[in-house]
Amino acid sequence: MTPLVQTAAEFRNACAEARMDGPLALVPTMGYLHEGHVSLIRAAALTGKQVAVTIFVNPTQFGPNEDLSSYPRDLRGDLEKCGQAGASFAFVPRAPAELFPPGFQTWVEPGPLAAPLCGARRPGHFRGVCTVVAKLFALSRADRAFFGEKDFQQLLVIRQMARDLDLATEVIGRPIVREPDGVALSSRNAYLTAEERPRAVALWAALGAVRALFQAGTREPAALEQAAAQAIERAGLRVDYAEVRDPRDLERPQGASLETRLFLAAFLGKTRLIDNGAVGDPHRLG
Repeated sequence: MTPLVQTAAEFRNACAEARMDGPLALVPTMGYLHEGHVSLIRAAALTGKQVAVTIFVNPTQFGPNEDLSSYPRDLRGDLEKCGQAGASFAFVPRAPAELFPPGFQTWVEPGPLAAPLCGARRPGHFRGVCTVVAKLFALSRADRAFFGEKDFQQLLVIRQMARDLDLATEVIGRPIVREPDGVALSSRNAYLTAEERPRAVALWAALGAVRALFQAGTREPAALEQAAAQAIERAGLRVDYAEVRDPRDLERPQGASLETRLFLAAFLGKTRLIDNGAVGDPHRLG
């Protein structure tokens, strides 16, 4: 099982020692690891002499009515997966106060990249994300950090933060890992009932419908978004958003191109699912 450190001081010291052995790669997670997380750890192990994984359900990125208390947890299973994937050690704060001690008052406020999509639906979410990731970068001084493209907006926001604050850690994005039916892997999929799980494929189906329209010549963002929303609603899910955005600045394009990305969020029962993908490649899995 992967060695464990539980205080910020221990994490800083473990990372400093690891960097003496060569490049250090970081994989921040909220735990309940699945194959998507494992793919990040494996990729990190290919680029870093040492790999640090963090497992922390960050309370500052949850809204008042969100699922902080019920977020799935399996520390023993997580540590086993970390070890099998090549992690050198894991930082699991023994309490949120390790990263947000009493009197904490300094926050990282993201810019325009955090405004649309999940930023508009979850006020304060990216403020919490940026602050905790900035702290993990500062503590670890990792050469690279790995994030999945399922949270594509988060990836862009963190990359911009690292650039703006002159943080030395390079932010690496990795493709979405999916189930055989196309459903993007997510820790929150554990909330789905046996009846709900087959319907979760609706977001993948919506992406497929939009890609087919694009291949047929449709470039109007509103038409592509309407097709995506209809595909999701037909499966009985409630659409949170279905929006076409530029993958660099998340602005709405006048017309879709090969790289234009469709961003989706929908509720299936009490579970909020997200997905995204480029509209211009019908064979792409991410």
